[in-house]
Amino acid sequence: MPDDVPLPTPRYKIIHRKGSLTQTAQSLGPYRLQSLIDPDEELNATFYRVWIGPHQTTATSYHRIAEEFYYVLSGRGEAVLDGEHYFLEPGDFLRLPPGTTHRFITADETLEMLNIHCPGSRPDRDVYFIDEPPPGFSSPSDTTD
Repeated sequence: MPDDVPLPTPRYKIIHRKGSLTQTAQSLGPYRLQSLIDPDEELNATFYRVWIGPHQTTATSYHRIAEEFYYVLSGRGEAVLDGEHYFLEPGDFLRLPPGTTHRFITADETLEMLNIHCPGSRPDRDVYFIDEPPPGFSSPSDTTD
């Protein structure tokens, strides 16, 4: 290793996970979320695999701090971003700057996406809802925002 490359600290290590075990996914309202970076592994981002089942509409939410990215793996649906509708299909990419209101609408199939937040966001951190939060989400902790 070259001398000018910093060595990783013992707390943050390379992560390699084999496969994606859906049994580790957490149900939160209409979402199923699988965190691919555990809270104790988090450095500057969070990364999720997200499923939204058929015939679902998610609550409108936003992040005050995090920039958010979505990549559609499978299914079709609709993203409503700051009131504008975007039809989604596999291969589509979304970038949501902080403050972008967003919700998703699905039709006859599950919408599966990869979701990255930078800096990291969790169901209890930097997630704000326009109306009532769905079951499983809690009010963000003011100490982390």
